[in-house]
Amino acid sequence: MFRMSTYALALLIFMSLSAMAEDGPPITTDVMLRELTLKVPDTWKKAASQSSMRLATFEIPAATDDGGAAELAIYNFPGGGGSVEANISRWIGQFESKERESKVTVGKAGEYEYHFVEVTGTYNQPVGPPIRRQTKAVAGSRMLGVILAQDSGVYYLKMTGPDETVKAQADALRKSFGGDAATEKESE
Repeated sequence: MFRMSTYALALLIFMSLSAMAEDGPPITTDVMLRELTLKVPDTWKKAASQSSMRLATFEIPAATDDGGAAELAIYNFPGGGGSVEANISRWIGQFESKERESKVTVGKAGEYEYHFVEVTGTYNQPVGPPIRRQTKAVAGSRMLGVILAQDSGVYYLKMTGPDETVKAQADALRKSFGGDAATEKESE
């Protein structure tokens, strides 16, 4: 009887520790992209970039068994890249206006200001080379966009994909560059 109770107790402790490890903070790796260091969760897999303009591309795993993967594309234009307002308008405009919802907040990551853009609805996903301007409508999509101004230039992080998959990564995206939703304010 004593042996069985010890075994049961050990199994219970092991299961509890395993559950705590799964619920703990995600394991991240520092990824240096020019002057920007991101803390990238180990579940985000580096992928081949579709454009020479991208600093990096990551594939984000599906949040549910019936969902699809998402993509995070990261850009940096040391000499500019357009105004914050122009980029936000362009990103929102990539979603069909019918049933589109968007929210823009402003926060600080260390000493640097960032804009966080969230858009849901039907995404006009680019297909083929950008010069052809071809898209396909993908309903049930979400985009999280970040415009982060640093001394070395402006960084653009754009995550797109199925609504639930991208929504599940919002905190991880913010944490990757030092953002915090609790300190953000609505953009004016």
